[in-house]
Amino acid sequence: MISHHAALVYTMVLVSAADQEMSDAELRAIGEIVGFLPVFRDYDPELLPKTAAACAEMLDLEDGLEKAFALIKAALPARLRETAYALGCDVAVADGEMNQEKLRVLELIRHRLEVDRLIAAAIERGATARFRTA
Repeated sequence: MISHHAALVYTMVLVSAADQEMSDAELRAIGEIVGFLPVFRDYDPELLPKTAAACAEMLDLEDGLEKAFALIKAALPARLRETAYALGCDVAVADGEMNQEKLRVLELIRHRLEVDRLIAAAIERGATARFRTA
């Protein structure tokens, strides 16, 4: 079992790693999210590299993605599942490079965490608007 903080970090790492590359913008976004959002208020940011590395190691295992999804779902109370999806969306658009791999992982997250499709669409739209450049 992992903490709800770790589950949120795992969600962001899964999205960032979806295309086999974690960009500087994505890593910066994860760090800023952990440093800023109230849900991480009682999380030690010094744990972030270790937590992200643990998730990345899990992805190298057989059925690692499914194991990560199971851990995330078990660790997140229902009220934080939309939050997890929103954080994944923010990371997905952080570098302006939304691709099919990231979209597929977001879809899997939405299904595994049982986030309503209309709520997910609103979250996605908000993330796109926040990270849009002129």
